[in-house]
Amino acid sequence: MRIGKTMWLIDAAYLFNAQESVGPNYNFDYLKLRFRLELDGPIESAWYLNSTQNPPTDNQSGFHAWLQTPLPNGPELNVNLYKLKQRDFECPHCARKFSLQMQKGVDVGLATLIVRRADQNQYDTLILSSGDGDLRDALAHAREYCGKRIELCVFRWGISPDLLNFADKIHWIDDFADEVEKKSGP
Repeated sequence: MRIGKTMWLIDAAYLFNAQESVGPNYNFDYLKLRFRLELDGPIESAWYLNSTQNPPTDNQSGFHAWLQTPLPNGPELNVNLYKLKQRDFECPHCARKFSLQMQKGVDVGLATLIVRRADQNQYDTLILSSGDGDLRDALAHAREYCGKRIELCVFRWGISPDLLNFADKIHWIDDFADEVEKKSGP
């Protein structure tokens, strides 16, 4: 059982990409995942950070609206969206030029929430759903200087060892994937 206030931070791109490690057609459900995490105690604030095209598609807008829907009908997440950045490349073999849209801003947003809210004592336990080792310094600050407990809610694929070293507890989604799977149809 968790003691004190809990905050859950979600790197949406990480969860979206890592869920494929369970199976080619696997998709998890954010509401089911929240309910599963709350078996250990309530989550007072939860944040979903992602990059999206500008403007987002109607489907994306609908999904983001649902994420903000209060419990028990939606996962009641605060949604922070960043613009995708276009990056130009050139193939070193054929000199063909191409562009890709890249996620930017999410890692800085996560680190800022981790540090600022720890400094303001707005949580006692942080649940982090990200695989990015770049968050190491923010986690070190929260744990070592602010005395925060760190939990990870992650898939076994794509997780940095740097993050594993900070975890007081790890919720391996792979281990309860069936419980939080999004079911299609009626």
